Amino acid sequence: MQPLALFFLVTVAIGGVAWVFLYPVLSGERKAEQRRANVAKVEPTVHRQARNVQKSRRDAIEGTLREMEERHKKEKRVSLSTRIAQAGLSWSKQRYYITSLALGAVGFVLVLLVGAGLLPALAMAFAAGLGVPSWLLKFLKKRREAKFLEALPDAVDIIVRGVKAGLPLLDCLKMIINEAPEPLKSEFRTIIDTQAVGMPLGEACVKLYERMPVPEANFFGIVIAIQQKAGGNLSEALGNLSRVLRDRKKMKGKIQAMSTEAKASAMIIGALPIAVMTLVYITSPDYITLLFTEPVGRLMLAGCAVWMMMGVLVMRKMINFDF
Repeated sequence: MQPLALFFLVTVAIGGVAWVFLYPVLSGERKAEQRRANVAKVEPTVHRQARNVQKSRRDAIEGTLREMEERHKKEKRVSLSTRIAQAGLSWSKQRYYITSLALGAVGFVLVLLVGAGLLPALAMAFAAGLGVPSWLLKFLKKRREAKFLEALPDAVDIIVRGVKAGLPLLDCLKMIINEAPEPLKSEFRTIIDTQAVGMPLGEACVKLYERMPVPEANFFGIVIAIQQKAGGNLSEALGNLSRVLRDRKKMKGKIQAMSTEAKASAMIIGALPIAVMTLVYITSPDYITLLFTEPVGRLMLAGCAVWMMMGVLVMRKMINFDF
């Protein structure tokens, strides 16, 4: 009985060893496992390469955005020549200073001729010499920016259609110079001229934000700069930018429409005291002339003017939306 059991155990052991070592070789299972292992090794390599490409592109985009943010922080203080250029004027600094002095002198002389005194004349000279030119530059700058934003989405669409048709980006920009209205035409001509003297096209487009400090111009410069450095589908990127610009334009129109009622109410409230004072002066001049002849009346008028100005500024802050 024992030899039979021993023979059975030896046979099972030999069969087990043969099953473990010989069966995978004879059946081809080991080769199948090797093929599966090779296929499994290829897929992570491909995905790893794709991830590396995406990571390098993302790092390039983040580096470009970081450089632009640092540049804008350093150039936050705008010089006088830049402000004049943003207003669309070709004045020099000397002409600006001469104009300010002339306006200040005119205001000083007019107040003296009226007979208001020396201090009011100095205050008027200060306001006319410093306030009026600065206000004029801001007014011209805002009007120029509004015209630029009105024509920018159409210009971006022209670039998108040109790129899809196979034209180089530089030729598309030249098409805008020939067809777009001012000030878009002059700004893109400056980009072409800057690129012609050796500056890269992406950096030349980024410089657009310095002359036209609106977010839309910054978006355009960032898209072109990133495409020049990291590559990609320019027509798709600019198409997305065009949609963003048009959506911002629609949003701005909606905000203006919603705030029109509040602006009208603010204008009525601000003009109501002046209108009432004028009507009272017409109907009962003796009743209101005390405000101009008595010292206490003048003090009351000054206090009312200060409070009215504060109220107007508060209402202006409430009805102006930044987005």
